[in-house]
This record gives sequence, C-alpha cells and structure tokens, in this order.
Amino acid sequence: MEFFCYHRDRPGSLALRDELLEEHWSYMDRYAAEMIARGPTLTGDRELPTGSVHIVDLPDPAAARAFAFDEPGHQAGVYQDVLLRRWRNTLGRTMWEFPGGRTEGDRFLVLGLGEGRAVDLDPPAGQDELIAYGPLLSDDGTAWLGTAALLRAPDPDTARAVLTADRYAAVEVHPWQFGGRS
Repeated sequence: MEFFCYHRDRPGSLALRDELLEEHWSYMDRYAAEMIARGPTLTGDRELPTGSVHIVDLPDPAAARAFAFDEPGHQAGVYQDVLLRRWRNTLGRTMWEFPGGRTEGDRFLVLGLGEGRAVDLDPPAGQDELIAYGPLLSDDGTAWLGTAALLRAPDPDTARAVLTADRYAAVEVHPWQFGGRS
C-alpha cells in the first residue's frame, strides 16, 4: 500500500530541524527500498525548509502511522502537523526514475484537498514534467480525499494548473526539491 506523508514544520523549529537532520536521514535510510519520493518543501525563495514530503510503500495503515509518527523530527516537535493518506502511484515509478533528473528546473508539491466527487484520478495527458502523481485516499482506499503531485514547472501557477482547481476545497502549491542524501 502506498502512502503520502507530509510533515509541516512548526514556526521557529528550523534550528531543531537542522540539529536532527542526520537522525532524520538515518531514519529514512531504513525505508530506502520502500521510498517512492521524498524531499523538503521550501519557502518561496527556496532558501529554507517548510516541511517534508515522503511517499512510501508500506504494508498497512498501522505501518504508515508508525513511519510518520516515529520520525525523529516529529518526536522532537519539529512539525506542527502531519498529513498522512493512502495514495496511488499512477505513474508507476519512483522520483529517481523521473527522466528530468534531480536538479534541473523548479519543482513543486501541488496538494489538492478533495471536495465532492472524485477528480484527477489519472495523470493529465501530456504531462512529461510529473515526478509523482496520485489520488489521496481513505485508509481503506475507497474514498477519494484529494490529489497530490510532485512536478517540475516554471512557476507556481503553471504547477497549480496540473489539477482541476475548481473541484477542490483547497489547492496548495509549495516549492519542493528532491530529498535524501546526495
């Protein structure tokens, strides 16, 4: 089962986040084989982290909760909240298989929080800039709760256009970059 996990940083927690970086990476190294995508969200100028995205393939919702809530930064109070949802990898690949590589161009997390009937279940046609894409689902996988995408785009507005904006309660766009050890 695939899960989308987004830890949002607590204001004022940057020093603690930096202090725990090696512990965070060591923790994530234990999940290397299960990792579909990972990386920090960033401020608009891309200078400072604002959260951490991890998309992982784990056995069940209990394992996903353990993954999200046992993470060292969460345990120490770096994050103000955690969004954890079942997810479906509609591209069928990891971020490391993205043909655009790790660094060229700006990358974004686009997070659409669902409202009403499901939309954007499949990736839009002609979207070669998608790094990861899939619906956010309930724990049992039956209810659509939104859509999450990681993509390369020239600007936030272009990134936002990957989703049918008027079909969501809210759409968030965050600068994002490939994460993990170099």
